[in-house]
Amino acid sequence: MSQHFPKSAHLRKPAEFDRVYESKTYASDDVLVINAAANDLGLTRLGLSVSRKVGPAVVRNRWKRLIREAFRKALSELPPGLDLVVRPKRGAEPAYAGIAAALSRLANRLAKRVAAGKL
Repeated sequence: MSQHFPKSAHLRKPAEFDRVYESKTYASDDVLVINAAANDLGLTRLGLSVSRKVGPAVVRNRWKRLIREAFRKALSELPPGLDLVVRPKRGAEPAYAGIAAALSRLANRLAKRVAAGKL
């Protein structure tokens, strides 16, 4: 598997983020909150929403780097056909191990909910 993070794996337009939020399908734990919506592309895409409430720019950028890295490494194990918008849980600390575990666990939980909603 390639180790790069292609632009095709990003949510880039505000309309794409809006569609995910409008689906009202989300899951959270102590580290992350993830909203999800099905897509017809057959691949999982990532959008990040890290607000100023999380902290100064250095902290926000660290969160984004860690989430992107966890997503990139777990991409082959994540369920296909999902658009995910990931944001840190208020008060959580940016630690790679926790982010990586939460991302795969919550994405799999959301895949089941999205599939159940399609039926």
